[in-house]
Amino acid sequence: MELATVVFYLIAAVTVGSAAMVAFSRNIIYSAFSLLGTFAGVAGIYVFLGADFVAGVQVLIYVGGILVLVLFAVMLTHRITDVQITNRAVGRLPALVVVGILLFLLVQSIRETPWRKAKEILYAPTTAQIGDLFLQSYLLPFELASLVLLAALIGAVLISRKELKE
Repeated sequence: MELATVVFYLIAAVTVGSAAMVAFSRNIIYSAFSLLGTFAGVAGIYVFLGADFVAGVQVLIYVGGILVLVLFAVMLTHRITDVQITNRAVGRLPALVVVGILLFLLVQSIRETPWRKAKEILYAPTTAQIGDLFLQSYLLPFELASLVLLAALIGAVLISRKELKE
């Protein structure tokens, strides 16, 4: 087995393991930190697919923005660990039945699919081409999107601002 295949399987295992920790952890802080491994693993899979721009966006947007936002929201929420859940086992049996059926269908479709080996593809970086398109052909939509994001940021600051009472 080649090194690239081993690294791919390692990244896939980290991604699936982290996603399982997100879903099955009883501590919300551990779930939020496991989300980091999931997002980073997905970015690694994008790199293996030859989508370097999408991998960079995955790291910048999801790991750098969304995950940090989730961690701040979890850590700044008071008494989030004091919540008592009374009926943890209500949906376990129906969930196990649905997961079993879906797993059976997945394995069955993997078995019955006639897999063909694809030709060797040479990956070329796409980031430079996308950057050129953003700054030439799609400059106006790119700038409009930045203005919309700026307006959303100003609105969020205004909404979250505390009024000073005199």
